[in-house]
Amino acid sequence: MSLKGKTALVTGSTSGIGMGIAHSLALQGANIVLNGFGDVDGAKAHIAATGAPVDYHGADMSKPAEIEAMMAFAAQRFGGVDILVNNAGIQHVANVEDFPVGRWDAIIAINLSSAFHTQRLALPGMRQRNWGRIVNIASAHGLVASAGKSAYVAAKHGIVGLTKATALETATTGITCNAICPGWVLTPLVQKQIDARAAAGNISLDQARTDLLGEKQPSLQFTTPEQLGELTLFLCSAAADNVRGVAWAVDGGWTAQ
Repeated sequence: MSLKGKTALVTGSTSGIGMGIAHSLALQGANIVLNGFGDVDGAKAHIAATGAPVDYHGADMSKPAEIEAMMAFAAQRFGGVDILVNNAGIQHVANVEDFPVGRWDAIIAINLSSAFHTQRLALPGMRQRNWGRIVNIASAHGLVASAGKSAYVAAKHGIVGLTKATALETATTGITCNAICPGWVLTPLVQKQIDARAAAGNISLDQARTDLLGEKQPSLQFTTPEQLGELTLFLCSAAADNVRGVAWAVDGGWTAQ
C-alpha cells in the first residue's frame, strides 16, 4: 500500500496514539501534518526518520479560528488534507454535580467540536478530489459509559454520532468516515496512571497494570498505538472503500461484556 502524494493531518499527534497513527501513515509515504502540545521537535524527527515529508501546526483545538488556520496551513503546505485523523483529546474525572463547568466546556470543545471543525473544512477538498478518509478516534467510552467521566463519555458518544452522520452524507462518494474505539492503550499518560496506582497501593508495576486492565478489559492486554496505526491504514485502503460509519472497537473485549 502506498499513500505517496496523499496528505494526512493527525491532531494530538506529538505523542501516544496520534504519534503511532502518524508514524504508520508516514511509513506508507503520506505527507504528515502534526499537531499537539508535546515534544514537537522530537515528534517531527520521529516522522522525518521514515523519509516522509512532515510539518507541524500548533493549533489549540479548542479554538475554531486556530483550527481554520491549521487547515489553511495544510492546504498551503501540501495542497489539502486527504486523510484526516481526529485524535486530540483531554480528560477530567468528577461526578456530574461536582464537574467544573470550564472543564466540561473544554472537553466538549477539544474532544468533539474540534472534529466537526476539521471535517467541515476538509470535506470540500475531499469532495472535489472524490477521495478522502476521515478517521475519528473515539473510545470504548463512545459505546459505553463509566462513572465520573460524563464529559468525556458525552463527547465520545458524540464523535460516534458525528461519524455516522458524515458517513451517510458522503455515502455515494469516494470519501469514507469511520471511528476507532480503543479501550486501554499503553501511552505515556496511561503509564503515569499505572505508576501512581503502584505507588498508592505499594504493589508492583505488573500488579498495578493487571489491576487496571482487569477492571474493564477482559484480554488483560493493552492495545498499542502501532496497532491503531495499522487499523487506520486498513481504513485508508481500497479494501475499506465500503466501510462507512463504523465504530470499530479495539478494546480487548471491554464492550463485548
